[in-house]
Amino acid sequence: MMKWLLVSLLVVFLLLGSFLLTPSPIDSKAWQAPSPPAMTGVLAPNERLRLADLLARGEVYGPEDTTIGPDGVLYSGTQDGWIVRVHPDGTVEHWLETGGRPLGLVFDSNGNLIVADAWKGLLSITPQGDITVLTREAEGTPFRFTDDVVIAPDGRIYFTDASSRFQQPDYVLDLLEMRPHGRLLRYNPKTRKTEVLLGNLHFANGVAVSPQGDYVLVNETWKYRILRYWISGPKAGRAEVFADNLPGFPDNLAVDGGGRYWVAFPTLRNPRVDAMHKSPWLKDLVAKLPDSLKPKPQNYGLVVAFDRKGRMLTSLHDTRGTHLQEITSVNPHDGVLYFGSLHNDRIGRLPLQAIPGLGEATP
Repeated sequence: MMKWLLVSLLVVFLLLGSFLLTPSPIDSKAWQAPSPPAMTGVLAPNERLRLADLLARGEVYGPEDTTIGPDGVLYSGTQDGWIVRVHPDGTVEHWLETGGRPLGLVFDSNGNLIVADAWKGLLSITPQGDITVLTREAEGTPFRFTDDVVIAPDGRIYFTDASSRFQQPDYVLDLLEMRPHGRLLRYNPKTRKTEVLLGNLHFANGVAVSPQGDYVLVNETWKYRILRYWISGPKAGRAEVFADNLPGFPDNLAVDGGGRYWVAFPTLRNPRVDAMHKSPWLKDLVAKLPDSLKPKPQNYGLVVAFDRKGRMLTSLHDTRGTHLQEITSVNPHDGVLYFGSLHNDRIGRLPLQAIPGLGEATP
């Protein structure tokens, strides 16, 4: 018995020593997270997301973003690399494969589907299904995590590279490292040039251009905030904080016809992650653990609307996350909100008129 005990202790010692001596996949940085906002007032929990209809339930996996095409058909990109089409009668069609992981989607004025593909870069897909790579690098740095995309009134395309260091499956490593690897970019279809507007972002995520085309919003997910980059006017070329200390990790965002900005939150703030940010050595150790032992998102559905001044107008919740959870996009179209998800098997649909007390956005 003593012999087996000694052998067991030796094995544990060797395994522990091997774990501690193995280099970490990250070089993390300390960060002091602000205290999370109270979930009261506008943020008070409710179950409004449970009023949403569910489209393509059980027929899609990970419909991260959605967009409505000129044909009135809903398009989405799924975890297995497909662009799917959900027809008005509810039929789900697997249209084409990109060979990567399609995330952000938007149609241009010519009816082409512009796709931010996490692996392939910025793509353009014709109505016939022909795929062209528009751009896959900027200033000599290749995109490693092309994320969201939007088109301004002048036709220029704004998009994000969430991380120039970690690819989509390793987003938790980017979170733990807490170094600014993200970029806000702009592609000009006329010149075919790509430029970096903002660098050093902590996971550059969702983008939205104002209805007037004078600024673009970009989510800085790991810092729980939204930045505003001015395209024109006296502040052109400058960035400022639009909304700060958000209740969760902001993902994609979009603007509706009333000038309200809708932000999707895949999950709420994680107190353990906030606490770990103070200790880089601890984050370096956690990064070496199997994925099953790394921080996980809480099953929760959350969407928040803001006005032009960055003030919260309303919030939509599914507190149990059983109807809609891990929401990564919310897209308004003809008075209806469509909700995408990174890992869920459905797309949500909710009319704006079903949201009580929404009112008008501040001009």
